[in-house]
Amino acid sequence: MPRWNVELPWSVLSVDYQRILRALADRERLGQGPLTCQESPVGFGLEAAPAKVEALRSKAKRLVARGWLAEPVLGRFTLAEGVTGSGGGS
Repeated sequence: MPRWNVELPWSVLSVDYQRILRALADRERLGQGPLTCQESPVGFGLEAAPAKVEALRSKAKRLVARGWLAEPVLGRFTLAEGVTGSGGGS
């Protein structure tokens, strides 16, 4: 997975990662605040089973490590500064 920079579109990421970014962009647009991994599976139409929650947490942590997401509070994820909800650069 590439590190985020302003010129990269979301399409460089796999569909699963794009889905996470889209969910966070929607929450931001609606003023709903950070997303927890406990909430994530339900938003994707999955059951909130521990394995599903952990898989989403792992993906979110990878996105944080690559600069696409921020984790301002442990376990609560937002789009990183500069990453927009447009699916592309800023």
